[in-house]
Amino acid sequence: MNDASNISYTDKINFALDYIRQKFNAPLDVGIILGTGLGQLINNIEIELEISYQEIPYFPVSTVESHKGKLIIGKLSGKSVVAMQGRFHYYEGYSMKEVTFPVRVMKKLGIQYLFVSNAAGGLNPDFGIGDMMIINDHIDLFPENPLRGKNLDEFGVRFPDMSEPYDLSLIQKALKIAEANQIHVHQGVYAAVQGPNLETKAEYNYLRVIGGDAIGMSTIPEVIVARHMDIPVFAISAITDLCSPGNIKKVRIEEVLAAAAKAEPGMSLIIRELVKLV
Repeated sequence: MNDASNISYTDKINFALDYIRQKFNAPLDVGIILGTGLGQLINNIEIELEISYQEIPYFPVSTVESHKGKLIIGKLSGKSVVAMQGRFHYYEGYSMKEVTFPVRVMKKLGIQYLFVSNAAGGLNPDFGIGDMMIINDHIDLFPENPLRGKNLDEFGVRFPDMSEPYDLSLIQKALKIAEANQIHVHQGVYAAVQGPNLETKAEYNYLRVIGGDAIGMSTIPEVIVARHMDIPVFAISAITDLCSPGNIKKVRIEEVLAAAAKAEPGMSLIIRELVKLV
């Protein structure tokens, strides 16, 4: 079925939805996308259903190390959640519509909020490895937009507003949770590029000059699509390497995963507590 080219994008969404609904047909409250090295939140979910992406019609398949490629449905902090254990990236060769396909399916599953995590490089010189940054704005440097093409009127308007891509009330709640639990977090602007290569020193400088506090290769496409569908978004980055002057060095995936593991407990706590409040 996955190789059929004459099926519309909307029909593909509905095929995926029907497959999931045959296995789980209860309302869902929150969608969660887990980034590189940040999958341990799954251990806090009372899992009711686990599906490999390969089983779901028209779902892309994760090709990146540390992205397990499973859709997890269950209970977290008393709420019904659907979590992506591994996401899709433009650099893997997928179109932006494929990258964001799961967010469309999540909307059809009934989610009211989307929580996103990622691993990112720290452009802000105040950031350290293993720090966390709550995203309060972003800079989209991808060469393709997931809303390009005919508008999907059933999901949202042609020109969605992006003056508040990250929900301010969720940010304030997260900051209070962090403070109450003595978790140090930053706020800042997340810039995203195509990848998969890391940036040059000149590019890091450019990204900082234009206002970036952290740099990555994901998140923004999913956020754009979520906001197109009027879903409030909360997003948080684990700072896994430093990209500020004097701190740039060659990075290995093992170091990224170790830094993500350092940030993960605090990040999971914030998300768990935030889920309680929505």
